[in-house]
Amino acid sequence: HKTTSRKNSAAVESEAVSLEGSAAGAIKIHEGVIASLARKAVLSTEGVSRLAGNALMDNIAEIVGSRRMQSRAIAVDLSEAGKVALEIKLNILIGHRLPVVAANVQRAVTSLVEDATGMTVTSVDVLVQDIDEKMPDEPETDVSEDEPEN
Repeated sequence: HKTTSRKNSAAVESEAVSLEGSAAGAIKIHEGVIASLARKAVLSTEGVSRLAGNALMDNIAEIVGSRRMQSRAIAVDLSEAGKVALEIKLNILIGHRLPVVAANVQRAVTSLVEDATGMTVTSVDVLVQDIDEKMPDEPETDVSEDEPEN
C-alpha cells in the first residue's frame, strides 16, 4: 500500500510546480489551476467562440461538470523555475480577424496567469481549430418558420 500512495504522490508532484514557500511551508500550484485560469481568460476574449473539441462531447461534459474538455484544449507545461508555457486550441467566431483574436487571447492568458500565480508565462501558443458561425449557446433561428406558407 505504501508504494501505491508514493506513486500517486509522485504523479501529483509532476503536475504541480513549487513556488518560493513562506515560513509556514511550501506553496504548490497544480497545472489544473493554471488551465482553469487560462480557460477563463480565453472565454472572456471577444471573438472566441469556445475551446476547441467535439461540440457534442464538450456540451455533454459541460452539463455533467467535467473538466476533461478543458484538458484536451489547454496544454500546460510547467517548469520547476516557476515558469509555464501553454498551448490553447480554440474556435473563433466568423467575422473576427484571427490574428487579432489570437493575440488578444495571448495577452489575456498571460496577464491572468501571471497576476494570479506570480509565475512567468514563457509562451502562449494559440491554435485556431475552427471558425464558428455563431455562439454555440445561441438558438438557431430560421426565418422561414415565422412566415406563413403560400
